[in-house]
Amino acid sequence: MNQSRSYAGQFLLALPGMEDMRFDHSVVAICVHDENGALGIAVSDEIDGVGLHDLLDSFDIDARNVPDVPVLRGGPVEPRRGFVLHSLDWKGQDIVEVGPDWGLSGSLEILKAIAEGAGPSRYIVALGYAGWGAGQLDREMTGESWFPAQCTADLLFDVPAGKKWAAAYAAAGVDASHLVSGAGSA
Repeated sequence: MNQSRSYAGQFLLALPGMEDMRFDHSVVAICVHDENGALGIAVSDEIDGVGLHDLLDSFDIDARNVPDVPVLRGGPVEPRRGFVLHSLDWKGQDIVEVGPDWGLSGSLEILKAIAEGAGPSRYIVALGYAGWGAGQLDREMTGESWFPAQCTADLLFDVPAGKKWAAAYAAAGVDASHLVSGAGSA
């Protein structure tokens, strides 16, 4: 594939009017993007009524010593599969180092480490992911679906899920309140 650009380590921000309503106002952290396709974790939508304690309890992991943070809807693919985006001060066997200061893990090892207070200092837990086949994301990037933006650790970990879309656009110098759906004509 003659890929002109890899979006791994960046945010993809849904543009207004995106056809797939599952991604309306989504911010997707792209973790892998190569000739085989792409994998990202949506970080802008909390799953109502599901917190980290619920997830840990489902694996019989003691959740007493960890804050009960919201679990995010990571995407429509494998919605029962868990992922953790986290700072690189914790490194397990299955980590994918994505950006200079964040990575992706998807095993019980990281959940156990978090519960024991030995995990990463910053993390987001999500269920499911967004996936693209070979060349699919590249094609979508030529349309009116996604806007690429820098993914910083502060935006990723410190901005509440529901505010990430506008904050990521603002960090890119775009006032999201001025965005309109559809293309214009002159």
